[in-house]
Amino acid sequence: MADPVEKPHGALAVDTFDDDDSAISTLNTSSLTSLRSSVLRVQEENGRTYHSMSSGKYNYPNDERENDRLDIQHNVWLLTLDGELGLSPKISEPAKRVLDAGTGTGIWAVEYADLHPESEVIGVDLSPIQPSLVPPNCTFEVDDLEKEWTWSQKFDLVLSRVMTGCFVDMQEFIHKAYAHLEPGGYLEMQDLTNPLACDDGTLHEGLELYRLGHLLVEASDKAGRPNNTAPRYKEYLEKAGFVDVVEKKHKWPLNRWPKDKKYKEIGAWTCENLTSGLEGLLLALLTRFLDWEPEEVLAFCTLVRKQLRDTSIHAYIPVYVVYGKKPETAVEPSPSP
Repeated sequence: MADPVEKPHGALAVDTFDDDDSAISTLNTSSLTSLRSSVLRVQEENGRTYHSMSSGKYNYPNDERENDRLDIQHNVWLLTLDGELGLSPKISEPAKRVLDAGTGTGIWAVEYADLHPESEVIGVDLSPIQPSLVPPNCTFEVDDLEKEWTWSQKFDLVLSRVMTGCFVDMQEFIHKAYAHLEPGGYLEMQDLTNPLACDDGTLHEGLELYRLGHLLVEASDKAGRPNNTAPRYKEYLEKAGFVDVVEKKHKWPLNRWPKDKKYKEIGAWTCENLTSGLEGLLLALLTRFLDWEPEEVLAFCTLVRKQLRDTSIHAYIPVYVVYGKKPETAVEPSPSP
């Protein structure tokens, strides 16, 4: 049974919609050509493409549709964090070496490199989907973060964004990040958790939208890569040896239902993020681990999309930002059990 979701902050005020308000107010060339063809190949499944390196570890697509969605999601993070790339001290002040773990399209790494041209930024992902035109201080690598980390130089900042459901053991990832940080360096984790949440009962068991979050938890558990561990990140960081650990909770409304303009805009973009990405989110998970047929998944997505746009359903995604510092006089932890 999934752990209960801790409710972030207080309840959001619901908009009565009396007004007419609208809320919507890398791989460089030489690196790319040197990669093995096996890394560059994609795996096709149910009309979508997936990574080939360590095939099956990441249950979401890497095609153009998904890449566009990831860039939309980046905008949702910027809205959530008031335009900042993160909350730890190493976001506003430049870190000497930065690792963007699970960089995706590379948009966070590129923006950090632009913001801090004196920093060396490395983005790592299973898929080589990053742009070729990037700042000179930004590079991308294709690698499996569940394998041994082989960087000889340590980092001052490790950033992990929406990596829930990607690791068999999130605690092990956090131990690795700790081991590869300089004393005084920071790990920042920006993530979501499942199932979906609601403060007023409008998200109920009779809705496909309610079922969505629970299916994601069930399928991810069967895949051996749980996607509901973000509420425990603070505990995980402290167990790994991090100090001054800070946890911030946020909400992503699923549409424009909040009255507050900031959350209304977040909701509008979250709705676009999910409606455009539902098939990619569900196809592999439900067909690989819950024995659904692709046609069943597509029919379910149609029903969920309709409910996503329903402003009488006041649901949201619980969002966590957790960061901590490796002590200046750090003692290396024992390996994760």
